[in-house]
Amino acid sequence: MPQEAIGVIVIQAVIVVFVLVTTFAYVLLWERKLIGRFQARYGPNRTGLLGYMQPLADVAKLIFKEELIPSGANRWLFQLAPIISVFAAVSAVALIPFGAPTTYFGYQVNFQGADLNIGLLFLFALASLGFYGLILGGWASGNKYSLLGAARTAAQLVSYEVAMGLSVIGAVMIAQTLSLRGIVESQQEHVWFILYQPVGFLVFLVCAVAETNRAPFDLPEAESELVAGYHTEYGGLKFAMFFLAEYVNMIIVSALGATVFLGGYAGPGLPGWLWLGIKVFALLFLFIWLRATLPRLRYDRLMQFGWKVLLPVATLNLLVTAVVVGLAFDR
Repeated sequence: MPQEAIGVIVIQAVIVVFVLVTTFAYVLLWERKLIGRFQARYGPNRTGLLGYMQPLADVAKLIFKEELIPSGANRWLFQLAPIISVFAAVSAVALIPFGAPTTYFGYQVNFQGADLNIGLLFLFALASLGFYGLILGGWASGNKYSLLGAARTAAQLVSYEVAMGLSVIGAVMIAQTLSLRGIVESQQEHVWFILYQPVGFLVFLVCAVAETNRAPFDLPEAESELVAGYHTEYGGLKFAMFFLAEYVNMIIVSALGATVFLGGYAGPGLPGWLWLGIKVFALLFLFIWLRATLPRLRYDRLMQFGWKVLLPVATLNLLVTAVVVGLAFDR
């Protein structure tokens, strides 16, 4: 590969990671301000211009905060766990297409790190890898509350990832490809898949909230029961890494939902990355709205809802889609 091409790839990677981390910081601020408005208060409005320097102040505080490792912890796994979570979350962004390939100054910019023909499967594999960080962090802490949080994380992953996988297979059947760019291009030729797969989209949304441990499915870190769950013993920069992984995962699942069901970067007039950003922020607003509105589920109801409601609905939707697609191709 020519050195110039390698340079373009490196520049793309640096820009994407910088934008992703900056987006995480301001999604967190946006969430705090929105929840404040939902609760008839202001939220952060002092630091910097109208509170918009608050993320920088939070990061500076966490960087300089003292970090402690419990005496009963597995030292190496305790420190490795947040790194695994962040690595898996940030790596997943390489599979999201942000726009159609475009040529700038003689170099083709793909607006996607890697267009794999099994991109959707690879994205789910990375998402599963990220959960190992949460599970290992809870187990390695040597704390009973952290261990309970890790156990809940594992159970919630198994319960909701199956239905989440089934919810997107209908779109894969219609597009006839596992490539995320291919799915977007198929929607450009026809219509957004949310019109073909409304049930699949609803199942995906619910599972996305559960997979990112967001309210009302935030049982792995339920502060009223488990102090802080799997990250009870974490502080300083390591706590910030778990926080970063959670919000980056929110951005990734929102981008995945926008790509598979809402046409991805496709749209009239505006650049593709801007269209994708609008759709992602609409889904992120839904995450925040749910957190401000719904109470946390009881744990047994969480598991029942995953196995007795979402899984049968996702399976039935898949079977109906398979029959309809099969009849359409026979014609």
